[in-house]
Formats: sequence, C-alpha cells, structure tokens
Amino acid sequence: MNKQPGLGLVERARALAPLIAQEADAAEQARRLTQPVVSALIENGLYRAMLPRSIGGHEAPLDVFMQIQEEVAKADASTAWCLGQCGVCGMIAAYLDPDAAGDIFNAPPGILAWGSIAHEVRAEPGGYRANSRWDFASGSRQASWLGAHVRIVEADGSPRRKPDGSPEIRTVLFPVTSATLYDVWDVIGLKGTGTDSYSVDNLFIPERFAALRDEPSALRETGPLYRISTNMVFAMGFAAVSLGVARAQLDAITELARGKTAVGLSAMRENHAIQGGIGRLEATLRAARAYLYATAEQVWAHLADGSFVTEADRVAMRLASTWTIQQSASVVDTAYHMAGATAVFRANRFERRLRDIHAIAQQIQARNAHFEDAGRSILDNAPDAAATKR
Repeated sequence: MNKQPGLGLVERARALAPLIAQEADAAEQARRLTQPVVSALIENGLYRAMLPRSIGGHEAPLDVFMQIQEEVAKADASTAWCLGQCGVCGMIAAYLDPDAAGDIFNAPPGILAWGSIAHEVRAEPGGYRANSRWDFASGSRQASWLGAHVRIVEADGSPRRKPDGSPEIRTVLFPVTSATLYDVWDVIGLKGTGTDSYSVDNLFIPERFAALRDEPSALRETGPLYRISTNMVFAMGFAAVSLGVARAQLDAITELARGKTAVGLSAMRENHAIQGGIGRLEATLRAARAYLYATAEQVWAHLADGSFVTEADRVAMRLASTWTIQQSASVVDTAYHMAGATAVFRANRFERRLRDIHAIAQQIQARNAHFEDAGRSILDNAPDAAATKR
C-alpha cells in the first residue's frame, strides 16, 4: 500500500516520487505505466483531483493541479503526462448527469482517457451510433472508460449545427471494453504514456453519455475550475510537466557539477563557464515558473468572483503555457550538453529527460502558432477593465 493519509494532494504526489522514479524504467520498456504506480495514484486520489466534489472528487484549484503535475514530472514525465491527461478528461463530469458521471468515475478504477477530435457519429433515438478510430489517447491503458470528440450527423445525414452555424461537437463516452485498442506508441519520448489508438464498431452510445464539453450552457457545476475550458487546463498542466522535467534536469547537472572532474580539466564546479551556465539556467527556470503560476493565480482570482474566462485570460494562459514549455526545453537541452559524455548513458536519465521534453514540445500546446494567435488577439482587442485591473 502506498496511500499517504493526512497529506494534501501535492504532498501525496511528492511522497510518491521515489516509487514513480523506481518504476520509470519499466514503464519506458513496457510503453505504459506500471501497475504499482497506477495503484498508488488511485489510492492517493490523484486521478480524482479534477472531479467535482458533488461526485466525490477533489475539485482542486488550478495551481494545485499544476503543482501535482510538476512534482510527478520530476520523477517521470510519462507518469505526469498520463495523470494530467486523465485528470483533465475527468472535468467532463461537470457536463454530465450526476448518475452518468457516477457510473464512469465511481466504479473502480474510474479513469477516463480520450484522443484527438475526429470523425462523426449518427444520431439515433436515445443516443448515437459510432464506427470510427481515434488516435493519441494518453493513459488509455489504465482507463476504464474512453471518450471521443465527434461531429453529430442527424438520421437524415445532415450535420447538426450550433446556433452560430458551426458544427456541433460532442464528446461521447463508452467503456474501454467496448473498444479495440491498438499498440502504436513507438516513439522517442513520453514512451511510458501508452498513447495508443482505439476504435469502435457499430457501437450505440446512450444520450446520457454524450456531453457538450466546454459549452457554458451545458455546465452543471458552479465551481471556478469548470469555468476554464479543458483545453486551457491541459495547456497549463502540461506546462507544469515541462517545469518538472526541467527542474529534474537542472538539479541533476548541478549535482554532477559538484563532483565531476573531466580528464585533463579542472573540476566542473570550478569552471567559470559551468558556473555561469548553471546560474543562467536557474534564472530562466525560476522566471518561467513564476510567470506560469502568476498567470494561473490571476486567472483564478478573476474566476473567484463568478466570472467566466475572458479572451484576455485565454491569451494570458496560452502565452504563459507555450512560453514555459519552450523555456523548459531550452533548460533541458543546455543542461544535457553541459553534462558531456555522462549524459548519453541511460542510467543517468539526462537523455530520457531530453527525449521527454522534446516529445512535450512537439505537442499542440507548444506550437509557435500560439504566439501568432495571441498577438492577433492583442492587436484586435483593446484591454478591458478587468484585464487593466489585473
């Protein structure tokens, strides 16, 4: 048993770090999290961090969720990635009938995973009929339920549209036992996430298991957490993962520099280039972390008065999360090169963190296009009163 009674969620995550680090090699080899780690995360309620209190979840504030991600990522990025992915998927409970949410999340293990938006389902009396395959379902190998974000087609073949004329996108949910999983996750980084593909064949999905995710009109919960879109919570959480990976890499090079002496050279700790490099990396990482968490704090303060996320909030989170991931990657890269030949040995984990951070940086949350999107919004919109006050 690895349950940590009497501790908060962040402290529980920190206490599990030795186990997670110990199991990281096995997860990388198996390309999915190991059962001891999954069991420990479940026992300590970490998969339930983002579930509403109304169904027995923790409904954690945004910064607490981010700190959990950061602490777990220091031990293993794949574990943090799966935990974050499945945790944010759980936010869909705020859009479901409580009984349906209970069926999904209160029957062990109560873990939901999903992949990218794709395909369509056909409306039928009482629900929807699905015949499709989806990709990039991180954490699917631990999940008891899967989801899919799909366009809705009416029985007559016409697309269902929202009032503004755009296609209606629903998230349909179904037991993992109803799907076929495909072992496709053969990648360079985040290898332990088991981000596999899945399909269903002629599957009927009852209406109660289809949700209008991130549609304010469909929201059933009133807490501030659920007034942030899941996409933005993903972004802030994955940025926190990148901070954890970068902190582990920086701590590792600092410890190495304290004791390593290269052949024919002075000790690393006496090398002025190493000293200056570590100082700059420390400043870069601290600045990125402060920026990310300050943004989370500002947005949360806005939500605490009952407001929804504004366009200014969205831009702030997008800028902070994208920039943090990119800065974290630069810290990991530089520390890797500073370590010299030591870094190429798998046992030292410099190379794993290098691979993991670049797998993170290749994801949608780190795209340079986000800066263009943010810049366009800044240019098109004058600061509102709320943004000015913040």
